[in-house]
Amino acid sequence: MTERPVLYLVVCAAGPAEHIDELVDLLIADGWQVCMIVSPTAAPWLDRAALQDKTGYLVRVEWRMPGDPEPHPPADVVLAAPVTFNTVTKWALGINDTLALGVLNESLGAGLPILAFPHVKAELSAHPAYADHVATLRGAGVAVADGKLLNRAPDRWSVVIEALRIVRPS
Repeated sequence: MTERPVLYLVVCAAGPAEHIDELVDLLIADGWQVCMIVSPTAAPWLDRAALQDKTGYLVRVEWRMPGDPEPHPPADVVLAAPVTFNTVTKWALGINDTLALGVLNESLGAGLPILAFPHVKAELSAHPAYADHVATLRGAGVAVADGKLLNRAPDRWSVVIEALRIVRPS
């Protein structure tokens, strides 16, 4: 592949999102075209203009209007990092009430490679429905990582980069 593969990075409102610029830098250095889709709750946490300057693409939060052009090229791979309890449970149920969930649901239906890195409090991961929702996503082909992997500052993103290298199109 001569052109850099396109990665859709779906970012939710969990602690590691405050350091998402570090991940974006690593992804670009690793040869990805990064297109960001951010949950409405995470959007105020981020400097979207700076991230747009880094990636060259609009950082999307809202649905586009009918007839508006698609601002991102088609994805080769989708990465949800960090992904929250709320997003995991809604995604597993097929709820589509934000652009971030819409992208995750459509990508799952399209059969794209999807990696998810949850960042979920222990109390929420112990909720009786959570394990079933993670199992549903895994059963549908989503690679869902252990929820504690993004806690390892300062190298929290190294595991993400390594996982993406496995699914990178050639």
